Amino acid sequence: MSRTRFRSATTFLACLVMATALLGDAPQLEDIVFQAECDQTEQRFVQLLPADFQPDQTHDVLIALHGHGSDRWQFVRDARDECRSARDVAAKHRMIYVSPDYRAKTSWMGPKAEADLVQIIRDLKKRHRIGGLFVTGGSMGGTAALTFAALHPDLIAGVASMNGTANLLEYPNFQDAISASFGGTKAAIPDEYKKRSAEYWPEKFTMPVGITTGGKDTLVPPDSVERLAGVLKQLDRKVLLIRRDSTGHQTNYEDGVAILEFVIQNAKPLDVAK
Repeated sequence: MSRTRFRSATTFLACLVMATALLGDAPQLEDIVFQAECDQTEQRFVQLLPADFQPDQTHDVLIALHGHGSDRWQFVRDARDECRSARDVAAKHRMIYVSPDYRAKTSWMGPKAEADLVQIIRDLKKRHRIGGLFVTGGSMGGTAALTFAALHPDLIAGVASMNGTANLLEYPNFQDAISASFGGTKAAIPDEYKKRSAEYWPEKFTMPVGITTGGKDTLVPPDSVERLAGVLKQLDRKVLLIRRDSTGHQTNYEDGVAILEFVIQNAKPLDVAK
């Protein structure tokens, strides 16, 4: 294990111990294996139940989507600000915290990753009493969160995207991984790329949206998500855009917490009749 990974793991364990001391029983972590219905392959997601979890009570869910080259453990173990903010907000609100592989490590919310997440959500609703479902992520995960919310607005109560893109037709990076995930190049299947580009579907964002961007981000340029945020504001949707002009491809802890709290606080109340 590298020194960086050791420090990250140590920090995570220290935070877990602190949370246990403050909240009582330790959160219950489970690495869950399931068979994907779309292709019968073995897939995984991590589920972290809140401290003092009561199965007869309704809990909201926060789904955290990892970045390119990572897997389900990034948002569970990593000490970087984007991951800590998601874990801490979930713990504060006693949410069920879920981090899927969604076809790691080059997921990009292609058709199979999308199908896996729909299946995971269906499984969560069978396992637990579920309230609102929120989705977040950073970089590729921030992109994937917007994509999934646009594709399945009926499933998502709020979306918080950190340093993602909303236009995969214009996005130039990681093309080998994206074409493998989508089933072809953007020249061969442009409709698939458009389908998974949130910017083209602002009307689908009926839920609150939080977005962070860095003005100096060249890995995932902020232009498309900022355009999306502008359109959503014109449509009088609930949207919070935090842009840091001097920042690159990263979101600080305070901004991560801010967009997550925004979407949670502005989500529609649970309709208990459903």
